This record gives sequence, structure tokens and C-alpha cells, in this order.
Amino acid sequence: MNTLSDLLAADTGMGAVTLRVADLDGMIRYYRDAVTLDLLSQTGDIAVLGRGSTPVIILQSAPELKNPEPRAAGLYHTAILFDSREALAAALYSVATKSPHTFTGSADHKVSIAFYFTDPEGNGVELYWDRDRTEWSWLHGQIEMATLYVDPNEFVQTYLTPELVESPRVGAASVGHVHLSVGDVASAKEFYVRRLGFETTFEIPGSALFVSAGKYHHHMAMNTWQSAGAGRRRLALGLAEVDIVVPAPDDLGSLEERLSHYSTPFANDGQSLVIEDPWGSTVKVRTA
Repeated sequence: MNTLSDLLAADTGMGAVTLRVADLDGMIRYYRDAVTLDLLSQTGDIAVLGRGSTPVIILQSAPELKNPEPRAAGLYHTAILFDSREALAAALYSVATKSPHTFTGSADHKVSIAFYFTDPEGNGVELYWDRDRTEWSWLHGQIEMATLYVDPNEFVQTYLTPELVESPRVGAASVGHVHLSVGDVASAKEFYVRRLGFETTFEIPGSALFVSAGKYHHHMAMNTWQSAGAGRRRLALGLAEVDIVVPAPDDLGSLEERLSHYSTPFANDGQSLVIEDPWGSTVKVRTA
């Protein structure tokens, strides 16, 4: 169990997820036209998509790379958080009409309502809305979550308005959490809890681990559902970097001390720490 000084700050959140992609233009179209993110910038082989001034997905063109191996560690999904059910319904309807074949499922997790997709290059995407924290339940230190059915058509009929069909880009959107495929849960817990400083919020022993800062239901999750026993990733399309945002430089300093204590290699450019998890997934921790 972490002591308070070993934890990431309560106001820690997630930044953009960076993906290496084969078809930059096609992936821009998916995240812009279907998922309803804005193209915030494009410079050469790098495109940044998000809402307002908040980057959500960074696409790096890398057509020379191959797809990851089927059971490799890496990205399970990027979870994009919308600030209202209406905004989520607008995004859901947009994907359903523009890329209906990418839809893979839906769930009421008690803490949130979520809809799942696979983008054109095989990266998992979750679009979700959080219930108010006062509606969450904790039992013996673990958040109570479930996977209950949600009818996507009923959700759209309830919350979508004609105005949202015409103008679906409403409200804020950000990366709410990132879910990874890993080789084993024990190593994930050692790295993401003991060394990085997240707290465990939910665990399925040997199968999945959910972690957060500040008692959020989860900022990150790791599972072995498709990747049990996976070793280090080879350079491939898909996940390039996970971005974690801490409030202040002192928080980076505390993390640097903790990583040094555990002899965990990292790079420090003065503004961020860059670390690789046990499977070679790059995690960047920076200040807001």
C-alpha cells in the first residue's frame, strides 16, 4: 500500500494518446468526421485532434511500420470523456452514421456509460460519460463497477436533438482514461502503482487492474485478456505514447525521486519524465 508521499497528486489527469498510423489522412477523417474531434494542428507527418485547446489524439504518420502482433502488449483502448450525455449521444450518432462498422459494444459501468469502437487501424476507442461522483460506490477500498447492457439506439433517441445532429461538436472532450494490454498484472501493479504512484481502485486478480489518482474510478487500466504472457513490444503501428499530466513541478520531482529509489530508468528534459513500462510502452509524465 502506498503512503501518501508515494502517490501521484490528486489532481493528476491524462493527456493526449499518441498513435503511430499507416494512413494519416484516413485516420484524421475518422477522428475528425466520425468521432467529432477538431483538427487542432497538422505539421508534416503529425496531426493533433481534440476539442477547444485540449489535445486528445496525436497521430504520427509511420507507413513504414507493420501492425503489432495479434497478442502483443500495447493499447487496449483510448477512452474519450464527454462532459454530458447529449455530447456523447452526438458523437455516438456521428460514428454510427459515418463509420458504423467500427462499433463494437456498449456498457453501463455504474460509474459511467460507455460505447466502444475499433478505429480503421485496429486501435480501441471508448466514448463515455461519467456519472457524478456522489453516485459512485466504494466497497472495501474498491470502486464498484459492472458491465450492464446499454441499448445504443435508445441512448441516442433519449439524448440526441436535431440541433446536435447538425452541430455535434458540443462541450468539452478529453482523455478520461487509457486502457492497456499487458503481459501480467503483477508487473503492471509494480510499475503503475508502486513506482508511478497510482492507487489501485479495482482489481480482477491475475486478469485486470484499474488505477487512478485522487479517487477517480480509473485513469489507467491494464488487462491480460488478449495479451497474457506478452513480452516487450517491437516497434509497430499503434500506441506510441501515453501522456500523464501532474499539477506542479514538485510532483515531477517527487516522481523522479521515487523512480530513482526503485532504479527505474527515465529521461528528464526539464519539463517531463519519460519512462517505459515493462512491455516497452512509453509513458510521459509532464506538468499541466
